[in-house]
Amino acid sequence: MTIRFGPQLCTDLYAGTQREWLVTDGLGGYAMGTVSGLRTRRYHGLLIMADPVDGPARRQLGLASLDATITLESGRAIKLGVHEWADGSVDPSGHELLAEFDLADGIPRWRWQIGSVVIEREIAMRHGEPSVAVVHRLVSGGPVDLTLSVLGTWRDVHGERTAQGPPPHTENIADGVVVEGAYRVRGEAEWRPKGEWWFGVRHREEAQRGLNPSEDLWHLGEYAGRLDRPGQSIGVTAAAPTTPDEPAEMTVRKARERGRRLGELRAADQFVVRTPNGPDVVAGYPWFGAWGRDTMISYEGLFLTTGRVDEGRQLLRNYAATLSEGMLANTCDTGSREYNTADATLWFLHAVDRHARLDPDLAEELRPQLRSVVDHHTWGTRYAIKMDPVDGLLSQGAEGAALTWMDARLDGVPVTQRAGKAVDINALWVNGLAGLARRWPEDGYRQLHDRARESFQAKFLREDGLLHDVLDRPEDGIRPNQLLAWSLPYAPLTPDEHVLRTLADALLTPLGLRSLSPGADAYRGHHRGTPEDRDRAYHQGTVWPWLLGPFRDATAKLDAAGRTDATAKVTAGRTDAARTDAGKGRQLAGSGIEAHRSEYGLGSVSETADGDAPHGATGCPFQAWSVAETTRTAETTWTAEAPRTAETTRAA
Repeated sequence: MTIRFGPQLCTDLYAGTQREWLVTDGLGGYAMGTVSGLRTRRYHGLLIMADPVDGPARRQLGLASLDATITLESGRAIKLGVHEWADGSVDPSGHELLAEFDLADGIPRWRWQIGSVVIEREIAMRHGEPSVAVVHRLVSGGPVDLTLSVLGTWRDVHGERTAQGPPPHTENIADGVVVEGAYRVRGEAEWRPKGEWWFGVRHREEAQRGLNPSEDLWHLGEYAGRLDRPGQSIGVTAAAPTTPDEPAEMTVRKARERGRRLGELRAADQFVVRTPNGPDVVAGYPWFGAWGRDTMISYEGLFLTTGRVDEGRQLLRNYAATLSEGMLANTCDTGSREYNTADATLWFLHAVDRHARLDPDLAEELRPQLRSVVDHHTWGTRYAIKMDPVDGLLSQGAEGAALTWMDARLDGVPVTQRAGKAVDINALWVNGLAGLARRWPEDGYRQLHDRARESFQAKFLREDGLLHDVLDRPEDGIRPNQLLAWSLPYAPLTPDEHVLRTLADALLTPLGLRSLSPGADAYRGHHRGTPEDRDRAYHQGTVWPWLLGPFRDATAKLDAAGRTDATAKVTAGRTDAARTDAGKGRQLAGSGIEAHRSEYGLGSVSETADGDAPHGATGCPFQAWSVAETTRTAETTWTAEAPRTAETTRAA
């Protein structure tokens, strides 16, 4: 997928800042910014490094910006950078000279045109190394003199650093500088050390999110060189001090070649990282680290659909090692383990079952851990998560806890109250028991499954065909959690066209499904503003693209049922009705996700979007489960009984 914008969008500061690019290093570090070049988030920069011990749970911002200035033969100097300041002014305004931006093979490229002179910039990271390369190249015209002002810091990616504290400690070297002993900058031109604060750099997105929008940057120095003819370039690299040197042009070339090999899987590749403990998943860029729930929901789309079975095996082993009292760790961005979900463990059962289709030995290896999950959920574990001995359903909830994926809290109180027997938790429970019973029928899982499935069918079904969200709780509108009752491989219910259409009419948007139907008392159609405003809306109407995965699975099952009906009707000679039945699911499942990939996080899928039209994207521009689920179900036509084979998975 190549994304290209011309001067009309590039020179429009608002439009250009609404579209963000991302390149990653495969370790949890990244470079990120906007099409216009303006840093609108505290998270934007050219070198954001994952902690060498804690991985993406902790990141530091190092190199913030390289501001280019070209001097023509006439002596006229033109600044290509762009900054916004605390007073709201934008200076310089280099975006006004942009002629083109494109993202091809995962490499962002800008082209500025000043008369006959065209200068381009490319940015790439080295896969497996905390290192970024920035190349400025003369495309036409010239000669020109090029100066690159190096702006840096060293701070936690979630915070700010200002002149109220000491400046970064620096050590100048022959071709650049080492900052705080944490990263070095090297360039292919004359290095001129500086050392001064640039005060009051403003991040407009942080202001809109109700957070501190300002920081100060340290002007480390500048590179000065000359580009005499088209094709000449000046490269700058920034990397951890122990990273082997590599010319910037070589880094760009290798990254482009790798991106070309990955093809359509580039978006998924950005989330799979290697940490000191092995493979893991970044839940979302720019601010999330690794989370157990997100990883397990994303597992099939990121590892099996993309053919990363070996990495997936190691990841599942590592997560199995975190099991405690039958619960999977929901590793948080602090780097600590917290066992605060009711669904992460059940999604783990699902992930192991999906993996075992291609690699049965892993399930056998993890058999004792899987048994412990069921045993602890049967007896009872943390947060009052326990199977009801009468009906076999799972109940969960403790004071102040929000244990399902709808987990936003304000002042310690869940925004979406779902304690009790929740429909998604029990759909996952039935699904997990079914998978275990099929694999090990002698272990007693079948009895547990049959009782839970029968109770599910008897208790969750409403008179209108929809399902209760949580048993014995007041209903407020329609929620999408019930989709799992039809979509999972061993779901407790069979999809019904009328019910799915009712659900789609209430919840489906071009970018995903709303978390609550409009018209409900608690519905909020805009996911914006302060942290409190956003938390109130997070699961109360906000659109979630990842839910397209379960929705497409449910409609695919409807299609499968239609094909079965169609076979019978063709035999009877009723071919028109057969065609109608075979396509009834596909009529429900359209979306605007592919077009969305050029609207917000370029080449990717956002975390969330507003519930109200025009459904502006919100949250992380690059979200793992959004990409994983839309990738996994992009052409879903298989079911649990007809899964992809190892060969077709590798081919994909």
